[in-house]
Amino acid sequence: MSGVKTVAIAGDEVDMRVDRWFRKHYPGLAHGRLEKLLRKGEIRVDGKRAKANQRLEAGQQVRVPPMGDAETSAPAADKREKKKPEIDEALAEELRQRILFMDNDVIALDKPAGLATQGGTGQKVHLDAMLDALRFDKSERPKLVHRLDKDTSGVLLIARSAAAARWLTAAFRAKTARKIYWALVVGEVKPKAARIDLPIAKLPGKAGEKMAVDFEEGKKAQTDYEVVEQLAKRVAWVALSPVTGRTHQLRVHMMERRTPIVGDGKYGGQEAFLVAEGLSRKLHLHAREVQVTRPNGHVLRVTAPLPEHMLKAWQFFGFDPDGGADALREEI
Repeated sequence: MSGVKTVAIAGDEVDMRVDRWFRKHYPGLAHGRLEKLLRKGEIRVDGKRAKANQRLEAGQQVRVPPMGDAETSAPAADKREKKKPEIDEALAEELRQRILFMDNDVIALDKPAGLATQGGTGQKVHLDAMLDALRFDKSERPKLVHRLDKDTSGVLLIARSAAAARWLTAAFRAKTARKIYWALVVGEVKPKAARIDLPIAKLPGKAGEKMAVDFEEGKKAQTDYEVVEQLAKRVAWVALSPVTGRTHQLRVHMMERRTPIVGDGKYGGQEAFLVAEGLSRKLHLHAREVQVTRPNGHVLRVTAPLPEHMLKAWQFFGFDPDGGADALREEI
């Protein structure tokens, strides 16, 4: 019988349900027994009672009550050699070429639009499955510490060790890490700079994950934004900095301002698509910059160039990508 343990959530376990986390780490734990432990409050997350469907966040502490020998048996993956995901060598080489910065602790990757960060239903190709290709000279497999939506391009930080994962996930959780996104939106953005404070919840149903503003059930969601350049009332180049990190937060918040992000048909419908020669129908949302303070106090700041489809839009509308470099930075 093992004693009480407190376990920190790893970067690759972010957004995992509590019950699935226990099945991963304690495959011998029966479902009924898990439900009983949850009802009695013996399983806690950051000191609070947990629910089976609660989604875990980076850096959270899970209280694991005493377990029997059968329940604490090694996971099946430890009893037999775990089958490694197949590596797409062409994609692996592309990802290596897209590394913006790398040192002993961190890889900063310019994630391409269209590549999912993690797997899901029907999602066989994703970054998480490719991390072995970014191991280089390290014995440890790299670890994800935050995510970008599949259709969003730009800076994604990857920890090269468990120690680096701990301070990176702590920085994202404590909101000391700062992220700046660039977006092209339809319409006129008013006011020119503000904080959007609208709670977000997942819509019910099985028609794909979709979020919406919900003042009763929604979780707190805040986004700072600043208009870098407005072209009449047609389009605007906007710099966005999420204070919180809800799913699809920037897309929902901009739609609520009646200025959907160009290419975001999921939330903006046909209104989100501009009909002009040379303009892509892809999502025009890019993680331009990430800044994080290291444990030694030094600051890591990484920027990613605009992807080709967004650069073409900037050229079409006469925007200078170098001219918006300082947008929102003074608040960092």
